[in-house]
Amino acid sequence: MQRERITDHIFVFRSDLYAQVTAGLVLTADGAVLIDTLLYPEETLRIRRYIEQGLKSRVRFVINTHYHADHSTGSCFFPEAEVVAHQRCRQLLKERGHESLRRMQATGGDFDAVHVVLPTRTFEDTMLLELGGCRFELRHSPGHSPDSITCCVDDDTLFAADTLMPVPYFVDGNLEQLADSLRALVAEEYEHLVQGHGEVILRGEAPAKISSDLDYLQRLHEGVRSGLQRGDEDIEERLSLSDCGKSFDQLQGIIEQLHRQNIQSLVNELLAETPARHNRRVEGSNLWMQKQLT
Repeated sequence: MQRERITDHIFVFRSDLYAQVTAGLVLTADGAVLIDTLLYPEETLRIRRYIEQGLKSRVRFVINTHYHADHSTGSCFFPEAEVVAHQRCRQLLKERGHESLRRMQATGGDFDAVHVVLPTRTFEDTMLLELGGCRFELRHSPGHSPDSITCCVDDDTLFAADTLMPVPYFVDGNLEQLADSLRALVAEEYEHLVQGHGEVILRGEAPAKISSDLDYLQRLHEGVRSGLQRGDEDIEERLSLSDCGKSFDQLQGIIEQLHRQNIQSLVNELLAETPARHNRRVEGSNLWMQKQLT
């Protein structure tokens, strides 16, 4: 696990074990706020030891940016903290979290000590949280998943969660909603943009990054629609990642898989508009993650 200090009181942790997923830590005078946890317990427990032993603090709040296991699994390791999330996150964890965890536990012993924690403080559109002189503005940001949120700290550091990834990913969400959420980020200026996976984006890099993501979504949509109109049976092979303006050299080699799943998800969505042609179905991103763990 890598630790990066991006301001005097804000840290980012990046997993070495799973897809460079990130978690954030904000240290305040009255305790710490953890923004997401990491998938594997050993890494989340290392974060806890660093906070308690290294920083001599304790976690007062855990913010779940969405219900996916790679961001929420470690909430159970902070039993004294209040868990904050979008109201849909609580609903989705309640409906899907236990079965998802059961499948993960079946892959081995790493998750035996994990249990699902439902958020106790939820919101619908926006929420303001304050602790120790720090402000946390939470905002609904759907697209990657229906419950996704962003968290802005002190007006200049944005934890964008999976609204921002090295490649946009909407298999469990909606392409148009994700594009709208990305456009909402363009209107603001932040010193740091923390992606849900991968490297921290600095102020000067943000406009180009967001523009690239929007371009990817547009190219992807146009490519899939054109392929269906031509009757292509192998759109996943013909519409490469580079055709959509992205590269392969990120996220520990899984970015091509994410791209292919985006294509299949969009194919199914567009075919559903003409159901007489096909009736196919794609599983959501949690199922993909579970397959990677087996």
